[in-house]
Amino acid sequence: MTCLTRGVYGLMLGMTVSLVAACGGGGEKAADSALDTTAAAPAAASTLYDRLGGRTAIVAVVDSFVARVAADSRINGFFKATASDPARLAAFKGKLVDQVCQASGGPCTYTGKDMKTAHAGMKITNAQFDALVEDLVATLKDFNVAQADKDALLGVVAPMRTDIVTG
Repeated sequence: MTCLTRGVYGLMLGMTVSLVAACGGGGEKAADSALDTTAAAPAAASTLYDRLGGRTAIVAVVDSFVARVAADSRINGFFKATASDPARLAAFKGKLVDQVCQASGGPCTYTGKDMKTAHAGMKITNAQFDALVEDLVATLKDFNVAQADKDALLGVVAPMRTDIVTG
């Protein structure tokens, strides 16, 4: 894995945990309804993980988010090598799912690198970080994630900026 690929991998993970601690989506109707948090959440849904629809919904959001980032010319250069290798892409998505699942209060354990290590030497700019956040917000909007849940996710992302942005 090249330094550039590790950087994009870490950038996506950091942004995902930050903003995605939920996920974004586009595609399947079942996933859309599972992640639609605009309706009143049941009393039993005490964690963000529960309100988002659990692991199945997070997987759908990560799939959509990764596709959106891969199509975003502002930042997709970081992701090119990973996106072109199906095994690497599957492993990357799996780590993102685990990271979002854990960050949202779910039963998963993220075992990837910390954001500072993952992004070392990448020289990611504020504009690139913001582009990834924009992609995440758009994905969450596609899944009708409630504003309070989006805000909770964004609150996780903001502190990561200092570990990710070095350029």
